Amino acid sequence: MRSISRLALILFMLFLFSSQAQANEDITTDVYFSRAGMKILSGVANVATGWMELPKNISIWNQKNNNILGDFTEGVLWGAVHTASRTASGAVDLVTFWLPTFPTPSPTFVWDDFSKESDYHGFRMGR
Repeated sequence: MRSISRLALILFMLFLFSSQAQANEDITTDVYFSRAGMKILSGVANVATGWMELPKNISIWNQKNNNILGDFTEGVLWGAVHTASRTASGAVDLVTFWLPTFPTPSPTFVWDDFSKESDYHGFRMGR
C-alpha cells in the first residue's frame, strides 16, 4: 500500500510539473535563439574588429597620465594583448555559438564603450 501511495504522489508531481514545462518551451526557444544569434554576431564582429583594440588602448593609456612615451608604449603593449584576446574570444564565440551563453568580452563590441578597458569572462550565464 505504501508503494502505491508513493507512486501516486510521483505521478501527481510529474503531472503537475509537466504543464509548466510545456508553457516555458516557447520562451526557452526564443531565449536560446536570441543568445545564439548574439554570440554568432559578436563572434564575427570581434574577429573582424579585434584590431581596433590597439588604437583604443593607446587612447585609454594616453588619457591616464601625461607621460607620452611611457603611456604610448603601455598602450601599444596592452592593445596587442587585448587585440589577441578579443580576436580569440570572437573565434571561441563563433565556434560555441550553439551554447546559449553570453559573449565573452565586455563590452560585447569594441565600439560599445571606447573609453572602457575591455574585460573577458568565460561563459557567463547571466548579466
